[in-house]
Order: sequence, then C-alpha cells, then structure tokens
Amino acid sequence: MKIASWNVNSVRTRLPTLLQWFEQARPDIACLQEIKCQDEQFPRDEFEALGYNIAVHGQKSYNGVAILSKYPIEEYTCGLPGDPDDDHARYIEAVVSTDTGPLRVASIYLPNGNPKDTPKFDYKLDWMHRLNAHAQSLMTFEEKLVLAGDYNVIFRDEDCWDPAVWTEDALYAKEVRDAFAALMWSGLTDAYMAKDGRAHQYTFWDYQRGAWPKGHGIHIDHILLSPQAADTLTGVEIAKDARAMEKPSDHVPIIAELDI
Repeated sequence: MKIASWNVNSVRTRLPTLLQWFEQARPDIACLQEIKCQDEQFPRDEFEALGYNIAVHGQKSYNGVAILSKYPIEEYTCGLPGDPDDDHARYIEAVVSTDTGPLRVASIYLPNGNPKDTPKFDYKLDWMHRLNAHAQSLMTFEEKLVLAGDYNVIFRDEDCWDPAVWTEDALYAKEVRDAFAALMWSGLTDAYMAKDGRAHQYTFWDYQRGAWPKGHGIHIDHILLSPQAADTLTGVEIAKDARAMEKPSDHVPIIAELDI
C-alpha cells in the first residue's frame, strides 16, 4: 500500500497537475493539505473518476485538508481536539477499511507560526501540544496509525540547505523542534528516517529567489507511524520530480509504502 502526503497549495488551481501525478503514481491513500477550498468546491468528480473515496475538511481560500482512499472510508472526523474555538481546517482523521483490517489515517497541516514573538507562534506551539496529546490518545488503541502531513518543522540542520538562513524562523525554532521531538518520542516512527534518512533531501522549495533551481529547499513534510504501522513499513520516497511539473505546488509528495 502506497500512502502519500502532499501540500498541494490549492487543489483547484493545480488540478491538471495533480491529476497527472495521481494517474502516474497511483497512491492507494493520499493525504492532502492546503487545498484552499470549501468542502463543496473540492473537485470530487475528477478524483472519484480515478477510483478514490474522499473525505474533506475545507475552508474558504485558506488551509483545508483531505484524505483520498482507494479503500472504503468507514468514518472520519474533522478538527484537532482540544480547542473548540479553533476554526482552522488543519486536521482530518479517517478510518479506512483494508484487506487486513482498519487503518487510521490523519492529514495534518500544522501552522506556520511566523513571525515569532506573536500570537501566531503561540498558536503553533499550542497546536503541536494538542496534536501530541491526541496522538498519545490514539496510540492507546494499539492499531495501525498514520499521521501524515505538512508539519512546518525543520527538525534537523540537515533538513535545510543552510541553517543560518532559518535561525529566526518559526519553522526552525527550538521550541518547535522540541515539540516535534516529543511527538516522536511518544512512540511514533518517522517513515523517512526509518527507511532513508539521507541529509538534504527536501520536500519544499519556495517560489521566490530561485529556490528550486538552486536546490535551496527544506524537509518539512513527514509521515509518522504507530508501532503497528511501522512494523509494516517497506519503503519511502520523496517524489521530487513533481516540483518540475507544469504549474507545480511548492511542496512535493512524500510516499510511504506499507505491507498491508
């Protein structure tokens, strides 16, 4: 089973590019972020024509997450628990019915948090703490769990082309990296680190300052697995070629392969 995570930076704006990639890569499950549309505006017909069941948690013009699955989606919930006043569409969680039993999958768009020393940074840290608490709660189910998404965290120095450029950025802040470490220490496995782990393999290149041709990228998209899911992990891939497609997202898909 191939599970992809991709911040698409507007599903409607980039629809032809997305459909082309889906037809070529054929992921079994895809977690999308930053779809930037309301639920009713999501291009369901086009993805259903490719054989996908769809769960969407959208928002007008901003944010938005979705899960696409070749397997039946038995149930899904929208929103990260812990703050009933948080109306950002950044989290969707679904239970997918596979041939070997249920698989719980979440698509995550973690807040950017910039600039630091503002409420945006406080919101990011609070969101990460809520995610950690929810992940620990899910781990008690002792089931196959996949938390995939754009985490907006530069966790290692090797995850960016030059750490000095990011020292004042919320993505590289010590508090943010510590919160991400705490999430993994709860028992989750980073698919990329488990099956590859090479330095300077990026998932995002800014549209500005010639970042893509210069190779000035960062690795901020991750697929985290519960022990039960990690036991089935057979490979991982960053689909770097997607950044060279026509009208690309500034992110590329990261794909984990599970023996399910």
